[in-house]
Amino acid sequence: MRTRAVEVEGLTIAIREAGPFDAPGLLLLHGWPQSSYAFEAVIDRLAENQRVVAPDLPGVGDSQGAPGTGEKTDLARLIKGLIGACGLRQVIVAGHDVGGQIVFALLRDMPEELSGAVIMDVVIPGVAPWQEVIRNPHIWHFAFHAIPALPEILVSGHERAYFDFFFDVLSKEKSAIPAEARDIYAKAYSRPESLKAGFDWYRAFAADAKTNSAPPRTPITVPVLYLRGSAETGDIADYLDGLRSAGLSRVEGDIIPDSGHFAADENPTALAARLLRFREEVGA
Repeated sequence: MRTRAVEVEGLTIAIREAGPFDAPGLLLLHGWPQSSYAFEAVIDRLAENQRVVAPDLPGVGDSQGAPGTGEKTDLARLIKGLIGACGLRQVIVAGHDVGGQIVFALLRDMPEELSGAVIMDVVIPGVAPWQEVIRNPHIWHFAFHAIPALPEILVSGHERAYFDFFFDVLSKEKSAIPAEARDIYAKAYSRPESLKAGFDWYRAFAADAKTNSAPPRTPITVPVLYLRGSAETGDIADYLDGLRSAGLSRVEGDIIPDSGHFAADENPTALAARLLRFREEVGA
């Protein structure tokens, strides 16, 4: 695995990459509160016949520069720039959590860039079952993170303890996310601009929902795989129905066993195997 920085629209995007430079591309997008380290255990498993790239999302971790907004259409444009800057071809983009919301924005705005897409463990703003999710009192942090400035005031200096709560509650077995990984994730948001970038993803949900509620400009025929961990709450069928109603005509779903919300940490073997099989299914 190699690490380097790529310039996109005046921002510096830090990436991890592995595999042959001329192989079909696989782009892995992490979510909150993680960094590209989330894919540490899967990158090499995926890189024999693919060029795998995992960035720190703009503003987070070793990526430098403020992305401007947390709106997923804006982040998708930056990811498109990253695809071009890296020279990726026959690209499958797989996103977890907020990364999955960016994948959805890529599918809506620039499907011609993608040979396939994977959305993991996330609800898409404005797409069913979005309304049910935001009404769930157990998802309290969506509203808290959207408040201007206050989350930064309360969480700054306490990132590790705050993130531990979510790792413990949302994973099937909290021991699956070791202390070393938790330290790395907390450090990725330790700069004020990084912490703000993460909370800005939530502050953009209302704008994201408005965008995603509109019909897509063109039919979306890109093959899409939606994944959930076996211990995640909610029925995967509801998420698949929502994605189909939102215009994805070729979407299927699957479950990652022995995993909660953080499949790449909790069961990297099963996740890597399913992503490799999706490449075969797509035929790209």
